[in-house]
Parts: sequence; structure tokens; C-alpha cells
Amino acid sequence: MTKAGLLRLKEELKRLKAVERPRIVKEIADARSHGDLSENAEYHAAKEKQSHIEGRIAQIEHWIATADVIDVSRLSGDRVVFGATVTLADGQSGDEVLYRIVGELEADLKAGKISITSPIARALIGKSEGDVVKVQAPAGTREYEICAVEFVDEDLPAEPA
Repeated sequence: MTKAGLLRLKEELKRLKAVERPRIVKEIADARSHGDLSENAEYHAAKEKQSHIEGRIAQIEHWIATADVIDVSRLSGDRVVFGATVTLADGQSGDEVLYRIVGELEADLKAGKISITSPIARALIGKSEGDVVKVQAPAGTREYEICAVEFVDEDLPAEPA
């Protein structure tokens, strides 16, 4: 994953531990004060929320502990690799799209971040500017020309420059 992806995971973990966990403990205490726990729906709902939060905390801690963090600012070259920001021209429409190749946990198509395991990223890896790649997508085969390969250590702008 990228440094930005690791930072987002750490921020989520901090929020879960500092905000969500204490809030749910308070909800459980409030529900417990209402009496008979066997028929207390608020108590059972709060305990279920607590279980989900603790599970998410454990999952994020595991991801952080096992993360292989790539510093994109140290990468360079003209070949598409993990962390690259790639400008593509659609072979049919000519429209340009901008994608950053990131880890599976960081993927967010709306933000222009595609997973290294996605069909587009797999087709792009190892290719250079000027290459034309064919991508097998659910809607059929699409062609893209690689217009630019960059290595920037920041989030993508909303639109290609």
C-alpha cells in the first residue's frame, strides 16, 4: 500500500479507539442500567455494535502490521508500476482518464484510485508511455493509449490536468 493508504488506516484506527469504542461502552452502560438484560434490545444492539467495532479494530491492526508500504516519491521511470499515476486515452472516445494504481484496501474508483489487481491495472503494469493496452472488461474489450506515467506522492486531482 502507499504511505497515504497507511495513514488513512491509522486515522481510522485512532478514531475507532478514541471515539467509537468509548461511545459504545457508554451505550452499553446506559442500556445495562435499564434492568433485565435478557429482554433489553438496546443492550443487545450495543453489544453487537461493540463486536463489529472490535472486529474492525483487529482487522485494521492486522493490515497495518502486515503492510508493505511503498514510498511513491522514491519511484521514477516511464514504466507503469504500483503507485504510478497514469493518464489514459480511451481508444473509442478519445476521452482522457487519470488513474493511480494502489493496493486493494485503498482502491476508490470515484477518486481515480484503482486496485493493483483490477483488470485495467493488470493490463497497464510494465507498459510505457505511448503503448496501447487492451483491457478485458465485463462490457467487452477496451483499448487505451498510455499518455503519461507519473509518480506523485499525493491524492489525485478531481480531473486530469
